[in-house]
Amino acid sequence: MARKTEKQTTIFQPTAPEFLAWHVTQRGEKSFWNKVGAAWRHKDGQGYTIQLEVVPINGRIVLRHPIEDPASPAPEEEKGA
Repeated sequence: MARKTEKQTTIFQPTAPEFLAWHVTQRGEKSFWNKVGAAWRHKDGQGYTIQLEVVPINGRIVLRHPIEDPASPAPEEEKGA
């Protein structure tokens, strides 16, 4: 009689980035912020992977925690509570 073995499959679920990368330029008194990428913490907690969609040639890159979208309803509001 053959023994049945179960295979465990690992499903990759991308996580939300811990930081968003912003290119910031200064023009006079105004600052202009454009999103250019994101950063994810390494599993061992000892660093980050930064993925840039574009590479700016001037200004600076700032990493900031993503903020919640105020336009999206809170979980309690979705349930009608």
